[in-house]
Amino acid sequence: MTLIGVDTGGTFTDFIVNDDGIFRILKVLSTPANPAFAVLQGLGQLDAGSCPVVHGSTVATNAILERKGVKTALITTVGFTDVIEIGRQQREDLYDLTYRRPRGLVPSSLRFGIPGRISSDGLEIEPFDREEALAVALAVQRSGAKSVAVCLLYSFLYPEHERAMQRVLAEVCPEVAVSLSHEILAEFREFERTSTTVVNAYVSPVMARYLSDLVAAVPASLRIMQSNGGSISAETAMRESVRTILSGPAGGVVGAAEVGRLAGFERLLTFDMGGTSTDVALIDGQLPLTTSTTVASFPVKTPMLDIHTVGAGGGSIAAIDPGGALTVGPESAGADPGPICYGRGKRITVTDANLFLGRLVPDRFLGGNMALDAPRLQPYFESLAATSGLTPVELAEGILQIADSNMERALRVISVERGFDPREFALFSFGGAGGLHCASLARSLGMKRVLVPGNPGILSATGMLLADVIKDSSLTVMLDAAVLTQATLEELFAPLEARGWAEMEGEGRFEQVTVERCLDMRYQGQSFEIMVPLNATASPIETFEELHEKQYGHRNPGRPVQVVNLRLRVAGSADKPRFPVTQTLTDIIPEAAQIASQPAIFDGVEHATAVYDRARLLPGNHIPGPAILTEYSSTIVLPPYAEAEVDRFGNLLLTVTP
Repeated sequence: MTLIGVDTGGTFTDFIVNDDGIFRILKVLSTPANPAFAVLQGLGQLDAGSCPVVHGSTVATNAILERKGVKTALITTVGFTDVIEIGRQQREDLYDLTYRRPRGLVPSSLRFGIPGRISSDGLEIEPFDREEALAVALAVQRSGAKSVAVCLLYSFLYPEHERAMQRVLAEVCPEVAVSLSHEILAEFREFERTSTTVVNAYVSPVMARYLSDLVAAVPASLRIMQSNGGSISAETAMRESVRTILSGPAGGVVGAAEVGRLAGFERLLTFDMGGTSTDVALIDGQLPLTTSTTVASFPVKTPMLDIHTVGAGGGSIAAIDPGGALTVGPESAGADPGPICYGRGKRITVTDANLFLGRLVPDRFLGGNMALDAPRLQPYFESLAATSGLTPVELAEGILQIADSNMERALRVISVERGFDPREFALFSFGGAGGLHCASLARSLGMKRVLVPGNPGILSATGMLLADVIKDSSLTVMLDAAVLTQATLEELFAPLEARGWAEMEGEGRFEQVTVERCLDMRYQGQSFEIMVPLNATASPIETFEELHEKQYGHRNPGRPVQVVNLRLRVAGSADKPRFPVTQTLTDIIPEAAQIASQPAIFDGVEHATAVYDRARLLPGNHIPGPAILTEYSSTIVLPPYAEAEVDRFGNLLLTVTP
């Protein structure tokens, strides 16, 4: 079956078409004013007819980051309307004496309280007041709010009050979108639950408009990538847009896990460098999942792949700060105007620095479909070099060193700071700009191996072809783990499983459906939980204590253990693309593979550098550095201290010496 993956990035929108194992790829410049234009442009160029599409979108993310969501109201239990503003006591910047908490998404004038109270045991102790609810619904209508988040106390145990409020809102203001907390996040911790529901209400109408336009223009089915590594229907994504906030980066991690597994690497640090940002993640045999994420200072507790993002990409802008120091990013030139070498930009970027140092081939960018203007760089580099007191070459290398330092710190956050040694992992490099920096990053981290897949610039789109359809659900239970029996677990999980199967039926038909159960557990009195998968070989308490010791370095045998939340994942697996593989290896590089040689500068020294067409290399070929390998979606640079070999899947395996 033909399937299309589409990933919208800050600079490029990427496409991959899988037609029964034959792949076609395409990159077009993104259209930030309306991302749908680039998507439709690419689909038109591919002429794929009525093929199903899986799409990773940045619309929800950008709506939060740029605060371009809709006017949103909040309805909560009377007396709790300020929970969303009070939040938690911690400061994001402890030593900033001028720190001010970012402005919330819902001002006090749009926060409304209604009577009705549920106990912590899920019992109704004060009934729903329809008259008060009508008055609040009328106030919401008068306020001009386009969306409303309903988050009532303990609704995850007794959701009837939220459903009653939804019915009242449908009567009074049916045009207003409604997000119910028990549907978005049926868990305790009132602040995080309210924040997650508010974020969903804030971005869902924006996402709904965007997806409605695409659904009308795409003749076949449209699925949207979720932050948890699975996909959902466009209709579900319109209602629960908070689940799509990291959809693009999630596709990359899913693709990296599968390609890495096929190549024999179970432990990976993924490095996805695009035009605007860099996303990194740690894979230790399985996809990294978290339920504690902050987006633009707003907590979001829906399950997401654990991805760390920094503002460092090919389009990151270099500048001199007021103290005279050279800085790079987080501001990006994006797709418009783009880097100087794209022909319109006027501020030096990381891409410009790579080109200035001879590490990009001007007439081979995007497979020769987009020529880079190298002569245009000289006056800009001379001007900024004079301001900084450096030579133009020193300036260019300084820009790359600073960009590398920013990305190295991100990789250390997900590895060293969590007790993992990067040297025990392989660096999995992808994204349009990743191949330019992966060898130097690996060297800085002491990593010896780097894996670069085929078509690395569109791996996030490839991951969308590999993604299962996933439904995650949860429920707070607060139980003593010692008295938890298998029969009790079956009874507790039954409603979640019934809902999961019903939702999966609405998503389509699948070759295989799997169900995974997890428990959020903690020692009694702790503030944070560990996600514990249920398995038949060990008791939940034994598994919890093993994970606790691995994560924190100790365990407390005999201390009471509490089950806080139930978690259920229902995954539907459809037919996935198979990657071509060959058993025939050769060390003879085809003559047509080396297409040129050009000077490139590494560590201040100019080297004669061979230029290869990666598509013409064969499995088993060995390429010493310095070298530049060009392909349609990316350029891979081998400095003098690196060499590469093509494996049987067409991946590049880089070996980096200290």
